[in-house]
Amino acid sequence: MGELDGKVAIVTGAGRLRGIGRAAAVALAELGADVVPTGTGRDPSRYPEAEKAVGWRDIESTAEQVRGLGRRALPLVVDVANADDVAEMVEKTVKELGRVDILINNAAFARGPDRVPTIEMDDDIFQKVVDIKIRGTYLCTKAVAKVLIAQGEGGKVVNVASVAGKSGSEDTLAYCAANFAQVGMTQTLARELGQFKVNVNCVCPGWVDTSRLDGLMVGDWFDRMAMETPIRRNGSDEEVGEFVAYLCTKAPSWIHGHSINMDGGAFMMHYGIRPG
Repeated sequence: MGELDGKVAIVTGAGRLRGIGRAAAVALAELGADVVPTGTGRDPSRYPEAEKAVGWRDIESTAEQVRGLGRRALPLVVDVANADDVAEMVEKTVKELGRVDILINNAAFARGPDRVPTIEMDDDIFQKVVDIKIRGTYLCTKAVAKVLIAQGEGGKVVNVASVAGKSGSEDTLAYCAANFAQVGMTQTLARELGQFKVNVNCVCPGWVDTSRLDGLMVGDWFDRMAMETPIRRNGSDEEVGEFVAYLCTKAPSWIHGHSINMDGGAFMMHYGIRPG
């Protein structure tokens, strides 16, 4: 018996072999949840070489991993920024799996063309970044929250942001804007949904070894980033995914409305008024 037996979780952005979404989906299944992994329906010709080498099939492969743990899986192609897609996602989940208890807002725009100076930013790219992260979180949470309130049994919402939602840096305007917004949305949603026994939290990872960083895996860059952390290493998708799943269990139910850093201690700051 798993702690999440009988629960149903929707995980957006869960189609990549090396990704937090897939890892969270598997971790939730290990705890007993049935899982709805969603993705954008990526073109297989554009899969990373590591995925091609093992015959990876996006959300279908994530679903296979969930089923391999004895849980039900319902893989769905969803544009989280499209209200009709999101409504259909929730409707299909309830129809096929009977309910919804957990939402993991993990979908994000692919890293790359958004990492430029603001004056060089393509307007459409900026809009895509914020649409997926901000509008997607809004639409998915709104649709799932209605079900959670109607069911009357509480639930869990976990947003996956970044430490870039805590501190700005150059050439990351769209990314920082989207993640700062997600941190703020977490607080507002926590205040609104707490009365319905729905926990809302946010996880803010630092450098994590996922396919999002493949374009940066040159030379010793990733190792140098690790050495900037007190524990001298970067994170893995499994570590973040397992913590996301943990936030969906009973033990951390007193944690509410917080955006928790997972970065090996790289970002440890507390701002306040200096006495005197």
